[in-house]
Amino acid sequence: MLPGSSAAARRCSSQHRRLPGGAQLALAIGLLALPAVARATPSVVVFPSAGRPTTVSIAGRVLRASPEKRQGSLSRNLGRLVAKSAEGVPVDVFFAGQVRHVRTGREGEFAASFTAHRDLPFALGLQPVRVQATGTEARGQVDVVSDEAPFMVVSDFDDTVAITNVQSTRDTLHTAFLEDSDSHPVVDGMAAFFRCLRDVADPPPGFAFVTGSPVEFGPRVESFLVHNGFPFAGLHLRQLGRKTISGYKEPVLRSLLSRFPQPFVLVGDSGEKDPEVYARIREEFPGRVAAIFIHDVGRAADPARFKGMVVFRTGTDAARQAAALGLLRASCLEPDEATPGGR
Repeated sequence: MLPGSSAAARRCSSQHRRLPGGAQLALAIGLLALPAVARATPSVVVFPSAGRPTTVSIAGRVLRASPEKRQGSLSRNLGRLVAKSAEGVPVDVFFAGQVRHVRTGREGEFAASFTAHRDLPFALGLQPVRVQATGTEARGQVDVVSDEAPFMVVSDFDDTVAITNVQSTRDTLHTAFLEDSDSHPVVDGMAAFFRCLRDVADPPPGFAFVTGSPVEFGPRVESFLVHNGFPFAGLHLRQLGRKTISGYKEPVLRSLLSRFPQPFVLVGDSGEKDPEVYARIREEFPGRVAAIFIHDVGRAADPARFKGMVVFRTGTDAARQAAALGLLRASCLEPDEATPGGR
């Protein structure tokens, strides 16, 4: 716990909407500068993942203390960013009757790969994962996607499914520090759009998010998706650092396209470089990109950026256009009575 930060976070949580953007940033920096005191109980984070019947990869982090139990959004978000990683820690990863013994890297990260036994593929659908490290156990899930699934959906996060306003430094800072998984605004209709894509066929498509959100916010992003009723999806987040400000998406997209045999449906937004990144990937992997959907959040005046792409304003708009392309059933566009939170 950061000494004194809990009380400060509670005061700021009730008053932050009256603070100008600069004051919010100054407050955040001030709290970040406070010395951190390590808790005795370490924390293991297991990222959701998507795999194949033949191969599954599992990733996560080991932290010296968990920030998730802090009180107040500001305190939790700051705690996530300053949480100390556990480097060089032995980690045991258990999946489908197999175990892998690995060690954490400099940022507390670990990864383990599993290969199915010959003539005994991994069971399809959501499968459990168990991870042990430093006397602590955590559990996660892998969605084993059938090779017969019609496509894979790979999406951006900020301003594609979550309203972050990344073109505004002030709004981005506000969202990063003062919102959380249950208060971060969601783009209208996107969860229903993704559920319609999932329900188009049996076996269903797989989903993954490739995003510039920091890896430290992994639990927050996962909770946001659950809270708003999105289908289960693998998470691929960005390691913070100057070398990852740009160019972090292409390597992950290439890896996913190399691993999964299905065509891909790519979903992003117009605010930054998603159209350009997706256009390059489409050119690099001919015939592998079935469709590209771009959420219009500005910078959309130049139609050349969106050649061969579907530009939409709401998830309902995207779903209608996806139905016209045969990517989902038109009947799925009927009013959805499902409550958020299910997968």
